[in-house]
Amino acid sequence: MALIAVKNAAFSYDGKRTVFKNIDFQVEEGEIFCIIGPNGCGKSTLIDCVLGLNPLKEGEIILGGRPLKQLKPKELAEQMAYVPQGHKTTFAYTVLDIVTMGRTYAARTFAPPGQEEKDIAKDALEQVGLAGFEDREYTKLSGGELQLVLIARAIAQRSRLLVMDEPTAHLDFTHELNVMEIIAHLTRDRGLSIIMATHFLNQAYYLENQGVPTRVALIKDGSFIQVGTPSQVLSQENLEQSFNIITEIITSGEGERKYILPLRNKR
Repeated sequence: MALIAVKNAAFSYDGKRTVFKNIDFQVEEGEIFCIIGPNGCGKSTLIDCVLGLNPLKEGEIILGGRPLKQLKPKELAEQMAYVPQGHKTTFAYTVLDIVTMGRTYAARTFAPPGQEEKDIAKDALEQVGLAGFEDREYTKLSGGELQLVLIARAIAQRSRLLVMDEPTAHLDFTHELNVMEIIAHLTRDRGLSIIMATHFLNQAYYLENQGVPTRVALIKDGSFIQVGTPSQVLSQENLEQSFNIITEIITSGEGERKYILPLRNKR
């Protein structure tokens, strides 16, 4: 049984303008599902619906064999964790405090986190390469470090499904690669499943090149153009249709690694 299944989903904010429609997909255990498309195509809105933040106009979402709308917050947190694009650093919590917040759903009401919760948080920090950052102030971290802390918080939640909305949107190349390596590790070595919205085309090919089970949904104007592996979906024809760009698919190395070379905008 799939961890999550989205069936015939449609959404509109005002009841008139449809943001997306006829969306169908499911995510299996140990799989990455990338939602790829240009800005304004409905990726983030679809993510919000998967998280239960926006109610669907049509269709339904099944999480862990149950309708999403029937799950209580604690039950939802047990099944699914969220990594946003970014986070405002208003209060000077320590890094350990922020990551431990991923265990809030499992704690007794009004009870402070115990040693077990702190140990889980420390283990999550180690997984993202931030061991030793526990006492640093969250407000004084770089953008790349902030994103790693948010990923660690999601890992500490110990859910089977991670939902990521543009997890590398504001990162430099080094931190982007670091995040992608962590995503590959969580899926390939830890068996987690990930739904990831992105407009960075080569990220899906990177995951496929790493041997990670990866499927892609290419979205334009609120509908899926095609769903399949990166090699099946991210073709020159599909990229021209969805992004209005001319590209070349490059294959290199003995393992036939693939990546997309953008050439020019379509005139």
